[in-house]
Amino acid sequence: MERNALEHAVAQLATDNAAVRGAAGSVVDEIVDLLDRGELRVCEPGPDGWVTHAWVKQAILLYFARHESRELYDPQTELTFFDKVPTKRNYAALGVRCVPPGVARYGSFLARGCILMPGFVNIGAYVDERTMVDTWATVGSCAQIGKGVHLSGGVGIGGVLEPAQAQPVIVEDGCFIGSRSIVVEGVVVEREAVLGANVVLTASTPIVDVTGAQPVITRGRIPARSVVIPGTMPKRFAAGEFQVPCALIIGQRQESTDRKTSLNAALRDFGVSA
Repeated sequence: MERNALEHAVAQLATDNAAVRGAAGSVVDEIVDLLDRGELRVCEPGPDGWVTHAWVKQAILLYFARHESRELYDPQTELTFFDKVPTKRNYAALGVRCVPPGVARYGSFLARGCILMPGFVNIGAYVDERTMVDTWATVGSCAQIGKGVHLSGGVGIGGVLEPAQAQPVIVEDGCFIGSRSIVVEGVVVEREAVLGANVVLTASTPIVDVTGAQPVITRGRIPARSVVIPGTMPKRFAAGEFQVPCALIIGQRQESTDRKTSLNAALRDFGVSA
């Protein structure tokens, strides 16, 4: 079915949830299968920036309404689950290495050359070529992860299904996300940026560029090739002034640094850890 027809069918089902369990609901299964194969994305780059397809997220929600929870056995991990969504099993065909007990849900996509350590990738997520999802890292529902990204141990990439129009977290090509960092609420980490360990980014987290004579504060987006570490800044409350978390842009990755080593070297250059 063509994309426009799929979108129209989802719009009709959204107004009549009772029909989703019948034959008309098979379009929902088709959409989730396209997501699983990487032929459809919840969010994708366009000429004017990233575009979120709310109707695709609506289809995922309808998929949950269409299916009942059942016992699911994963022969790769020899684990049993009770859920509405099975786990992915086509890693060999995809050219993806999955280390037990790494789990990706059906309806997520991992491109060729990816490595999934014992972490988790949720439905609707898209993980592009040669990306490492390291131990206990999680990629939330509908998150978009670019090519050659390293999500270090314990990284939490937030997911979002509702509201359907909300933009998911986006981590662009070549980024390095340091251990235990958290990126949520639709934050965009632009290409080749480096986040040091324990950086927390929400939609409201102040992102402070301290590389100039005066600090420059933004929110929601890490500029390309930025090197970022966790920090604090003062904020006055009724009870007094306290330090609240922020993210500090302390420099830029250097073009002269070899691409294979620059992710860690960029942090060493500024005396911080990955």
